[in-house]
Amino acid sequence: MTGQQLASQRHAANQEVFRRMCASEPVLSDIRPAGEVVPALHPAMVLTSGPRLDWSDYDGGQRAALIGGALYEGLAADAAEAEARFDAGLIEIGACQDHACIGSVAGIYTASMPVFVIENPPFGVRAFSNMYEGRARKRLNYGSFDDEVRNRLDQIRDSVAPVLGEAVRRSGGVPLKPLMQRALHMGDELHSRNTAASLLFSAALIPQFLDMAPALGAEVKRVAGLLVEDNYFFLRLSMGAAKVTALAAEGVTGSSVVVSMGLNCRNFGLRMSGLDAWVVGPLPTVEAKLFDGHTADEITWLGGESIITETIGLGGLSQAAAFPLLAYQGGDAQEMIARTEAMYRITVGESPDYRIPVLNYRGAPTGIDVMKVVETGQTPYLDVGVAGRGGLQIGAGVVRAPAALFEAAAQLYLEAYG
Repeated sequence: MTGQQLASQRHAANQEVFRRMCASEPVLSDIRPAGEVVPALHPAMVLTSGPRLDWSDYDGGQRAALIGGALYEGLAADAAEAEARFDAGLIEIGACQDHACIGSVAGIYTASMPVFVIENPPFGVRAFSNMYEGRARKRLNYGSFDDEVRNRLDQIRDSVAPVLGEAVRRSGGVPLKPLMQRALHMGDELHSRNTAASLLFSAALIPQFLDMAPALGAEVKRVAGLLVEDNYFFLRLSMGAAKVTALAAEGVTGSSVVVSMGLNCRNFGLRMSGLDAWVVGPLPTVEAKLFDGHTADEITWLGGESIITETIGLGGLSQAAAFPLLAYQGGDAQEMIARTEAMYRITVGESPDYRIPVLNYRGAPTGIDVMKVVETGQTPYLDVGVAGRGGLQIGAGVVRAPAALFEAAAQLYLEAYG
């Protein structure tokens, strides 16, 4: 194939990926225990973020989170037994995105945990996202597990999920794209800021909550409060919506558009629509605003897949929509605009649905093209929460996806198609 023919094929394939992303309609249809709905997830399996590693390669907070997941599921009596059972293969490790799930920080899905079931009716695919653990600083997805974390997970499983699931089913499903469109116009970029989206989602369920209140008054009140207690509840829904959108765009022969990104404790990975394989590279560096009392030497990597939002044009690609992020992760308003404008150089098109007010409602830059990243030298901006040693979130900031990762992906693409 000549260079011109390859370029023509790639252009057509990338346009098809862009079309599928734009035509996707994510809908929250249900909330169910993961073991009932997640493909190939069995009771002796724990899912975690990023390209899958051997057990011996997991360390730090991600290893601690896997052990916590095993203990929560009753797969071991203590941490030492859990480690031995992981080592013997009696507890299996799975990669979240290999099971159509999407993991925040370390991820951690087990069979009994409730998950959002998010459908994409135009393409007949669905994805899953687990539920936000709440405002507590110690959370399983940050590598913490103790009685406090266990009790919070139990509350989500036994109280929050049944009530919220019933409300969702009564509603006939909650279309997520309209909420996300409105939230972009209200200061969210649907990754590090979900304040408006969380409020809009709560409002969408008010009729169902009112109908349920006579029988479940106190429980309904508790669940409604959780949805907005610190304005991050919707993040898991925006992640799930992005995942089910990206799933629809997978498998387009010849496409060099990124449809998956994720980190584990060792490396950063991506997958292109036209190649069914992870490409891995070095971990990124981060520009972070740390919470009071924390320093940069505490920063650690323990996984993370919330950057799936960036694959469909949200998050760091739409920073210009979310000036309130300045108070959370630092930076400068003009710099945020410049970052979003730079993303048009490496993407396939402009979203007809997700629009950025400060750019005169220009469509969000959508569909990261590996080849454009390499040609321009411009890597994507990604908004992230920052983990620290000891199982806590210690700040938030912006990372640049490593150039070496995209160079390796471009080389793999050319080997496959060139």
